[in-house]
Amino acid sequence: MKNQFMLPDIVTVNNSPSLSVPWWKVIYDFSALTKWVDTSLHGSMSSFWATITEMLIIGVLILLFYALVGLFLVYAERKVCAFMQNRLGPNRVGPFGIFQTIADLFKLLFKELIPIKNADGFLFNLAPFIVIIASFMAIAAIPFAKGLHAIDLNIGVLYVMAVSAMGVIGVLLAGWSSNNKYSLIGAMRSGAQIVSYELSVGLALITVVILAGSMQLSVIVEAQRDGWFIFKGHIPAFIAFIIFLISSTAETNRGPFDLAEAESELTAGYHTEYSGIKFAFFFLAEYINMFIVASIAATVFLGGWMPFHVGSWEGFNHIMDFVPPFIWYIGKTFFVIFLMMWFKWTFPRLRIDQLLTLEWKYLLPINLVNVLIMAFVVLMGWHF
Repeated sequence: MKNQFMLPDIVTVNNSPSLSVPWWKVIYDFSALTKWVDTSLHGSMSSFWATITEMLIIGVLILLFYALVGLFLVYAERKVCAFMQNRLGPNRVGPFGIFQTIADLFKLLFKELIPIKNADGFLFNLAPFIVIIASFMAIAAIPFAKGLHAIDLNIGVLYVMAVSAMGVIGVLLAGWSSNNKYSLIGAMRSGAQIVSYELSVGLALITVVILAGSMQLSVIVEAQRDGWFIFKGHIPAFIAFIIFLISSTAETNRGPFDLAEAESELTAGYHTEYSGIKFAFFFLAEYINMFIVASIAATVFLGGWMPFHVGSWEGFNHIMDFVPPFIWYIGKTFFVIFLMMWFKWTFPRLRIDQLLTLEWKYLLPINLVNVLIMAFVVLMGWHF
């Protein structure tokens, strides 16, 4: 006898047989949950207060997610670095050292905020908030699973590029307002670096936009239901993926492109004069920015929350569908993060002239040609 509590193999949507879908795809779709929350709030209060409440709920969730991901990435960076250098990494505070980053967080929260003589106080205090707000705004547009994103803009790719680039304003303000020559040099390097590599990041994403025919991130993910763009787009998509990885690593000021905070030359670069919670903002923003660019790479090149399917392998594809979409998204994102960490702890730091030469003489021309090739491939219909 069939258990009355067992889920049926097929769930009928709106009593329509034509809209029947497997039950696990219904469970993994967060659209119904978010719609129920929205309907409940608007049914129990005015439209204005319902909207304000939704904003507060989303803000708190993003804040918690921000903090947890930041703490985890700091720990992961230390462990990956230790593995690359044949060390143990954090192994004292908590099992396997998992509470070490929490201890460091409390240390930074309670450290004294040292006033800097002759610094521009207002801009000095404003700079870390600009950096942290820019990364907050970028996270809002990222689709974590079907129906699980704060806002689904039809210009999602453009929006993420625009708000993530705002972080350089905070870096420039921090360097200039500190009244420190090392900070100023670091900020100038960072400004030149981010503005330069933003071009390659943008062109790499435009390559995918041409293939998808949309800048809406949810549409880009849906277009990869029958295959991820890194495979469907042939060689131009793979080249765009590699260029995006290199350029986004440089844009987030991570090694081997960490010229803006080169410890051997500039002490700590643009955040030399910062301490306590203000330094923690810059430190956390670096890791969150790495998470954001990895999320974008996973979304536009690796299918986002879409499972891995292989042609007509129905049995294999069926098994892949059982893995929750959020797990697919997180797995792909952390795979890209691991590549960026591997990249950092493998190559030596470049000089500033080498860094800019790489962008203007190599990556940018390759990117321009690659965009033209992708446009031709799409025009001829040669993609999968």
